[in-house]
Amino acid sequence: MPIPEDVTGEEIDKDVRQELQSLPKTLADDVARNLVMVARLIDEDPEGAYGYSRVALRLASRVAAVREAAGFAAYANQKYSEALAEFRAARRMTGSVELWPVMADCERGLGRPEKALDMAGAPEVNKLDKAGQVEMRLVAAGARRDMDQLDAAIVTLQSPELASSSVQPWTARLRYAYADALLAAGRQGEAREWFAKAVEADRDGTTDASDRLAELDGVEFVDALTEDEPAAAGAETEEQDADEADDRDED
Repeated sequence: MPIPEDVTGEEIDKDVRQELQSLPKTLADDVARNLVMVARLIDEDPEGAYGYSRVALRLASRVAAVREAAGFAAYANQKYSEALAEFRAARRMTGSVELWPVMADCERGLGRPEKALDMAGAPEVNKLDKAGQVEMRLVAAGARRDMDQLDAAIVTLQSPELASSSVQPWTARLRYAYADALLAAGRQGEAREWFAKAVEADRDGTTDASDRLAELDGVEFVDALTEDEPAAAGAETEEQDADEADDRDED
């Protein structure tokens, strides 16, 4: 697959670059450039990212960072079985539990929420950092909702991290998930409160909390172009009427 000339491979994380040092330099550079493309495209063009991840995987399947990138690219394309296999391979290579939450979410994607809940209660969770534990809580709550256990999902999300007034990278998503679960349970007033709190924490616009809040408040957004079109049509009609009047005067 073609790679833009401005992509050198130096853009990747230094830890990944260090992993690639086990490869011959030319090969390492090729793999690095493909990994850069995966990172560039995974949000906007997941299919393209997946294609580059397959190239990197073909070139260096024994590098943990490559298996992890391939896993995330497959995950972004809802290829959950493939993603889970790649994440497991990366975990075997590194011994890290960092991927545990996303592995559990793959189980959800495969229609196995019970397995995701089992993973949420596993000893590996205690080895996660705070961000990983919050992510695991989100996955567990999602699994509860998959099983139509709304009250249990709400309780799962209730935590010191949810109650904290400090804003962390996970705060907006945690508040949003809580608000959404409350709304699904018919607790609209509480849901509105937590969507508002999610908006306060969502500095990067990672959620659509502001839209959900506006919807609850009955605010409707009208396309400006749609508004202008009738006005333009009216102006055109007035112009035609004026022309017709001029023609009558001439007669």
